[in-house]
Amino acid sequence: MWSNTDLDANANSLMSTGDAELDKLVNQWISWDKNAETQAQIKSLVQEGRVEELKKRLCSRMTFGTAGLRAAMGAGFSRVNDLTIIQSTQGMYVYLAKCFPDLRNRGLVVGYDTRAQECSGCSSKQLAHLTAAVMLSKDVPVYLFSAYVPTPFVPYAVKKLGAAAGVMITASHNRKEDNGYKVYWENGAQISSPHDKEILRCIEENCEPWAESWSQELVVSSSLRTDPLKDICCWYMEELSTLCFHRELNMQTSLKFVHSSFHGVGHAYVQEAFRAFGFPPPIPVPEQMNPDPDFPTVSCPNPEEGESVLALSLRLAEKESAKIVLATDPDADRLAVAEQWDKCSWKIFSGNELAALLGWWMLLKWKETHTDPAEIKRVYMLATAVSSRILKTMAEMEGFHFEETLPGFKWIGNKIHELAKTGKEVVFSFEESIGFLCGRMVPDKDGVSAAVVVAEMAVFLHEKNVTLNKQLQQIYETYGYHISRTSYVICNNPQTVKEIFYRLRNFEGDGVYPKKCGEYSITHIRDVTTGYDSSQPNKKSVLPVSKSSQMVTFTFQNGIIATLRTSGTEPKIKYYTEFCALPGKRDIAILEEELAKVTSALLEEYLEPERNNLILRSV
Repeated sequence: MWSNTDLDANANSLMSTGDAELDKLVNQWISWDKNAETQAQIKSLVQEGRVEELKKRLCSRMTFGTAGLRAAMGAGFSRVNDLTIIQSTQGMYVYLAKCFPDLRNRGLVVGYDTRAQECSGCSSKQLAHLTAAVMLSKDVPVYLFSAYVPTPFVPYAVKKLGAAAGVMITASHNRKEDNGYKVYWENGAQISSPHDKEILRCIEENCEPWAESWSQELVVSSSLRTDPLKDICCWYMEELSTLCFHRELNMQTSLKFVHSSFHGVGHAYVQEAFRAFGFPPPIPVPEQMNPDPDFPTVSCPNPEEGESVLALSLRLAEKESAKIVLATDPDADRLAVAEQWDKCSWKIFSGNELAALLGWWMLLKWKETHTDPAEIKRVYMLATAVSSRILKTMAEMEGFHFEETLPGFKWIGNKIHELAKTGKEVVFSFEESIGFLCGRMVPDKDGVSAAVVVAEMAVFLHEKNVTLNKQLQQIYETYGYHISRTSYVICNNPQTVKEIFYRLRNFEGDGVYPKKCGEYSITHIRDVTTGYDSSQPNKKSVLPVSKSSQMVTFTFQNGIIATLRTSGTEPKIKYYTEFCALPGKRDIAILEEELAKVTSALLEEYLEPERNNLILRSV
């Protein structure tokens, strides 16, 4: 894995742990790393004799998951730090140079969020500057944003500027200790196979930092560095305005909105998006509007966690008589929405519920602007395989097309690009973890545009004396109730995860999956990790095989669909269940009860939390 290059340090200064292979890695780190804080971390671990910790940090490397490279900040080849970002970018350069003969004309887009960690000397801005320095040292133009930006601005810039690729330094909604390196291809979509594997191979073949890779002064001195911030922001807001259908209504509405940016990048950009739609700006949550990498007011910076992390937003909304709360995650690519029911209670919409509303809205607006009914045959909506089937049901009844992808917006982004080449129009896409894309201006989830589209939809309904929740019920009356449950368990032992999924694949003998869960019979099983699908004549999954993650879907005889999968960014096993009822079936209590029973059986029988020492999600 590592080169045999002689170490710069002389033999008398080499540090020893008593393990020859580990010693080689320790001294490579000390020789290569020029960050005083992270170099000191490794030296301290050696001096304290913490061999196992050194092995965790040095004996493995970050790999591409559903959202790029992501790990804790700190010293070590398995963590995010100055050295590993330089190594990653060197590998990126080598691979891009092979793929793009015109790389020195097209260049690379680089953006960053507001994460930082004092103890490691790391910040997203510094890591972005090092990314730029590596490329600039090889005479590759770099479009480096001069300030923090929402993640969707990077793929948007890649497409608008015709760049070969883009890099966003972010860990999105992860805990404050983490950071990441998100890579976008020339089509603006996140990279998928084979690019991810080839970039990793090039990283491993170019681990030793090139002398000029540390030259951050190039960010200031090089004529090849340009700042796209002003142009991209202007173009983005202009294009976003094409999703606005009721500007006069927006300007006159009495409906008020509260917005939280969760200590991240979203405040200024959501304010600007509201202005682009003719709205007065939303009321910001003052404690959370400014960037703070410590996320001091929330237990975790993930608005998907619901009421526990939205408390400040809900309290402010009640004080200001605002009926709608919008919350973007720290890099502003995801959106949570809450609506007041009465003075003391709020409806916090799930990702699947918001998707039902946004899918309905985008279809309604498309129909209003396209008079030829035949045109609907070229309309598509997309969702990931663990998301609600509500769009599929809509498609079957309305005549447009629906396709599902593997989890992760990279699959949606690439599918949008693929469909666009044949003249198809994708009007809405989503993943259940509150990731939405209205239209196709950005081939990635976008919390900024979703926030203002939700606001306009709420205003439109408000004028008809209809709430978002009432409209959601009307959608379910039309298309059938789609009731879903999504949660997770935390598993910090990768071996336990492997054992859980091995047991599922051999539940009733060698290679035999389970036939029941509790009292409920299973009719079909799809395992995209192995490529198996019992519902297909050839038993092969239509979705691509994804060996790097675990994901098994069960279809029950009663119509419930359940999926177990590992997270690509966190130590979680997620579980998703959904009951798709037929239109007219209104006994919600019975549907809820049956879904709850299947969900409980899935958790207890297949994951076995007590036996496997799993940590249940705290509610």
